[in-house]
Amino acid sequence: MVANANSLQLADRVNIVLRAMAALGACGVTRVLMMPDREGLKPMLERHLARERAAASASHAWPQLEWLAMPTTGRVDDTFRAARLMRDAQVAAIVVLGGDGTHRAVVRECGPVPIAGLSTGTNNAYPELREATLAGLAVGLYATGRIPADAALTFNKRLDVTLKAASGAVRDDIALVDVAIAREHYIGAKALWRTDSLAAVYLAFADPEAIGLSSIGGLLEPVGRYEPGGLQVALSAAQASESGRRDEPDAAPARAPLFHLHAPIAPGLLQPVPVYGWHRLIDGEPVQVRERNGVVALDGEREITFGPTDHLSVTLRERAFRSIAVAACLRYAALHGLLRGPPGLALAPGVPPPHSTPEAAGAASTPFPSPL
Repeated sequence: MVANANSLQLADRVNIVLRAMAALGACGVTRVLMMPDREGLKPMLERHLARERAAASASHAWPQLEWLAMPTTGRVDDTFRAARLMRDAQVAAIVVLGGDGTHRAVVRECGPVPIAGLSTGTNNAYPELREATLAGLAVGLYATGRIPADAALTFNKRLDVTLKAASGAVRDDIALVDVAIAREHYIGAKALWRTDSLAAVYLAFADPEAIGLSSIGGLLEPVGRYEPGGLQVALSAAQASESGRRDEPDAAPARAPLFHLHAPIAPGLLQPVPVYGWHRLIDGEPVQVRERNGVVALDGEREITFGPTDHLSVTLRERAFRSIAVAACLRYAALHGLLRGPPGLALAPGVPPPHSTPEAAGAASTPFPSPL
């Protein structure tokens, strides 16, 4: 488990972890690795876990909780390190508590290990709001081999960002939902809220019910989470030549926006965004960013600066990483009677899947080079 959800109180995070662990234990999972933190989660969780174990019946065994041996800094580097350690330990799956940024950090380092996301914020597009008990149940049934990989896992899209500097240095990074290009000269605060500096957004998927930068695409031309292709939206005249209107792909660059789209950039905040054009992204085809300099925001957070001599590209990758399909797992459990049995007996385990290789899911996920 990786937990990095600052928008929730400590007690709330502990309760989420306990509910997930209860479901994992009911499925027969015996061991859980967890990332330590600097905010006091460990002593509170261990105290509550001891109380739950003491009160549990003989038929319910809680998993053994082990903490990763790693230093903590309170920065995203902790999440990178934890995901790598869990990958190297060949865990069956990683349960992620947090927002888009935390999930992005885990996906960047987890390799073929599938994730199960739990949204713990109010402005997230990738992780879905879901009860931790159900997520733990789906993960537990998969990890103990009661649901096969081809029924339990689904592939997700990803946006790869490549910056090639004039010096020859190359930096790679990823986004799970959106890459935004802003006409700014320094990173400053991480979160990107202002729309008047936006030049373009690139979207792996665009849900019309989403909040954030991806809502621009979602309210313009929705693209499903598992639907082929992505979307590029030009928000400045400089980007319009490569993003013609959907019905006029060869249109000349616009000097004025086609229209303004009122998008919910944050809860309670609708902003008018000038739209100069848009078109679909195709799997594996790099798109060159035409803006000469600026800042790149990954899933809503400023991460990269680039200048006139740099070459910046964005590439959509389908089947890039795997996640636990919670709804599909629960439906499978219902149709195959996996949760049926006499009271007082734990669920019988199946045959655990070979988690150490990506081929366990029937196809390899797209590899990602670690950034410099």
